[in-house]
Amino acid sequence: MHQDPGQRVSSLPIVVGVDGSPGSKAALRWALPQADRTGATVDAVSVWTPTPASFYAYAWTVLPQVDDDVADATEKALLDTLVEVTTEYGRSAPIRPRLMRGRPAQELVRASRSAQLLVLGGPAHGPMAGLLLGSVSHQCLQAAACPVLVVPAGPVPFAAGTEGRAGGVVPAGGGSP
Repeated sequence: MHQDPGQRVSSLPIVVGVDGSPGSKAALRWALPQADRTGATVDAVSVWTPTPASFYAYAWTVLPQVDDDVADATEKALLDTLVEVTTEYGRSAPIRPRLMRGRPAQELVRASRSAQLLVLGGPAHGPMAGLLLGSVSHQCLQAAACPVLVVPAGPVPFAAGTEGRAGGVVPAGGGSP
């Protein structure tokens, strides 16, 4: 760990939403040096949602094989992202990959209850992307139990956390820091 002697070690993790998108990679790139500075662990959270496959007797039925495929693809995207970003970054704070089942915003908000910071990637589409939030980011900003940082998708250097280029911390509820 690359921690300054005067900084305190946090027992709460930095939770990062990871889905393999450019935004989630940028979020992870921002979180790794921050975790190093604070002595925190990074919880890399990927959420998969069961896919309703057929309608039977007034209810949607989920096929187990389909769910297994979705969970496997989500886990592969999580691990591939971790390998890619940590290979670029090098030695880092401990990272705990967490694969969760449910709705992404709900599970990330749940994870925020035991986190010092929730880091999410912003959208990566069009010239207005910097002004827009995805629905998961928006829901997390409104309901998270800890501060939320939305990192713009795009090339964010690892040092961006120290320069502030990766965005600012926005408290849950959308108020000012």
